Amino acid sequence: MFDWLPVSGWLAAVLTVDGYLLTLVLVRWVLLLKKDSPASTVAWIMAIVLVPYLGGLLFLVFGVNRVNRRAELKAIGDARIDAVTPSLNEYRVFPSESTQEPDRTLMRLQTAVGRFPAVGGNRVEVLDDTNRTLGLIRREIEAATSSIHLEYYIWKPDRTGTALRDLLVRKAAEGVEVRFLYDGIGSLWLTRRWLRPLREAGAKVASFLPGASLRERWSLNLRNHRKIVVVDGKVAFTGGMNVGDEYLGLARTGGWRHWFGKAAKERRRWWRDTHLRVEGPGVLQLQQVFAEDWYFATGVVLGEEEEHEELYPEPVSRGSAIVQCVPGGPSGPTPVGERSVPRGLPNLFFTAITGARKTIDLTTGYFVPPLPIVQALEAAAWRGVRVRLLVPGVGGKPWTIFAGRSDYDVLLRAGVEIHEYAAGTLHAKTLTIDGTWSLVGSANLDARSFFLNFEVNLALFDDRTAERLVERFDADLKKATRITPESRAARAHWRVLAENFCRMFAPVF
Repeated sequence: MFDWLPVSGWLAAVLTVDGYLLTLVLVRWVLLLKKDSPASTVAWIMAIVLVPYLGGLLFLVFGVNRVNRRAELKAIGDARIDAVTPSLNEYRVFPSESTQEPDRTLMRLQTAVGRFPAVGGNRVEVLDDTNRTLGLIRREIEAATSSIHLEYYIWKPDRTGTALRDLLVRKAAEGVEVRFLYDGIGSLWLTRRWLRPLREAGAKVASFLPGASLRERWSLNLRNHRKIVVVDGKVAFTGGMNVGDEYLGLARTGGWRHWFGKAAKERRRWWRDTHLRVEGPGVLQLQQVFAEDWYFATGVVLGEEEEHEELYPEPVSRGSAIVQCVPGGPSGPTPVGERSVPRGLPNLFFTAITGARKTIDLTTGYFVPPLPIVQALEAAAWRGVRVRLLVPGVGGKPWTIFAGRSDYDVLLRAGVEIHEYAAGTLHAKTLTIDGTWSLVGSANLDARSFFLNFEVNLALFDDRTAERLVERFDADLKKATRITPESRAARAHWRVLAENFCRMFAPVF
């Protein structure tokens, strides 16, 4: 009957039928899995339908959460880690002790979503120069006597990354316990050959997802975005900075306009990031986050076999700052898809923004906020709060920049001040409310940080730290371009199309 149909026609027909069947199966799967995020559901269905085969492949790789199945095992590990860590009750600050209602609310919420209480007795230093940050990290590692724990999303095997590795090799050879945890995708270029000197020196090395099984290697969309260094259990660093030449302004950043003009090239050699150096009881909380991630990656509970007094020394007061560690991720107390518990970071950002009375200063390396956060910022500006946003203008990923710009008009109408950083790559993640409460860490203002990545942030109830962050914010604005309604109205039509198109796929980014 179909003898007249050439082989190529048969092949096309088979591929078409298979494509439709695959589309039907995957759309059904999306509807079953994405119950809690209508926007993400629509975006994935559009990708699967409009881009047959490729859209389905992208969903299988990036759209399926395969971490929750290990959440129960992780909870058991967390309990075992709690059993070997010192109590922080002596330094705990209860919400009822605060004189300000916003602080009481945020303390309660942060304890619920991150399980760590607020603790006093800390010394916190804001680090806004990446070269100085790396210098301080190297100095603490040089002085280490018992343990060095490092956890990074991106560690590049370039000159900077290799030099720091060699320092770790030397410390491990001296007898210091070195543990190095890196993300399996973010640090994809760390080969066995590059890691061999660490292992041969006695350092312990582990990759955080993908795991050993083929099934886990499909979990490309669930990344460990944390950056933590803990030395001797007494000094810690955390924030937004990774390890590599790029983050010191020593290499091309790969910005989307990077190849167009010498001036553009020079602008993007500068890397703007924010990190924290912490001493005091708050260090123990970061140490616990590392220990939990180490267990997640290796199945080993730090402190059960070793002398846990060295890994978790009794905390000592080092200052007056109150800090509270707020980890976030797709497993643990706030898994993706659960409505019965607080939704972690998005709830924290939403509550902080809606509770602001005077000012909101927000810096983020990726600005693709979920709709409730946009509405919270808009409402804050309408009720008279001065809202200032500092977002990337050059460098980074063009599709995220375009997607974020699609929200500018509604925010500008409410009175939000929007500034695009023009001096280089903006990678800092900070939020300061009313000049008293601050949040610094690894989480951007996007769906990936809120719902997919493993993140860590420090909330700070400290006027001095807030003042320092506001000063840094004001200095950054001098290197930024103010976005106005007039400049928005004058933009080219292709930019409007690009913004609206990219926004459709924002839940996928």
